[in-house]
Amino acid sequence: MVKAIWIALIILAIGYGVLFFKDFIKHRNQLEDCSWTKVGLIGFGVNFFDVLGIGAFAPQTALLKFTKQTEDRLIPGTMNAANTIAVLLQAIIFIKVIEVEAVTLVLMLAAATAGAVIGAGIVSKLPERKIQLVMGIALLVTASFMFAGKMGWIQGGGNAIGLSGVKLVAAVVINFILGALMTAGIGLYAPCMALVFALGMSPKVAFPIMMGSCAFLMPPASAKFIKEKAYNRKAAVGMAIPGAIGTLIAALVVKSLPLDILRWVVIAVVIYTSITMLKASAKNNAEAKVSKVAEI
Repeated sequence: MVKAIWIALIILAIGYGVLFFKDFIKHRNQLEDCSWTKVGLIGFGVNFFDVLGIGAFAPQTALLKFTKQTEDRLIPGTMNAANTIAVLLQAIIFIKVIEVEAVTLVLMLAAATAGAVIGAGIVSKLPERKIQLVMGIALLVTASFMFAGKMGWIQGGGNAIGLSGVKLVAAVVINFILGALMTAGIGLYAPCMALVFALGMSPKVAFPIMMGSCAFLMPPASAKFIKEKAYNRKAAVGMAIPGAIGTLIAALVVKSLPLDILRWVVIAVVIYTSITMLKASAKNNAEAKVSKVAEI
């Protein structure tokens, strides 16, 4: 069954790659105004450290917003479309090298995928101020998980490579929710790792589960964003190729790095960006109310 999952991931990677680059080529004369160099460096950096456990969505949101490479409302779709290939590569590598009980793996991956398909359909149609509000809250949640991990508040972990009974049901339900939230910009890695620890599974098992979850949920979610034209094509392609390279280097060459200081920096940046997003949402909401009053 695990071998079938591995083969399915390869098929997904090829199929998504065709869809992604076909859309880019079709609209190559209508590309957005952003920097190839800036988005390329962002894509490489966030996906390199994503493999090492830093997570991609939170720092990527911060960097895209700080460098002004795309509109806020397009950030969720742009990140999903850009990171899909890199995440598929991560899953292909880690599912192959780390053992997970097949039923647990399949059910958790399916739940995350279903959540993402539902979530992407909703998120892609939201107005900018709602996207900013959702992402601001999502970033705070992500920062909370990262901070809790650094402080040692997230307890658990064990030697199990699979789940059964109530624990398996809880894992499936929560991973469904995490899949839906990921389309709003909240990274699945940190909360999924916390979930695995809390349920008493081996910390190593978190990697194929969280990477596999994202790998199966991101292609259909990204396809919806592409269909709805709710993403920045130039930024997505500009991050996707360097991101895939960064993933391969991190997964195949770099095994570990001293990341303690970097994790604290990322937490600070994420909190700052969350506050910025929430303030922007409040400002746009206030302006919308003023506009309605003026129309009356």
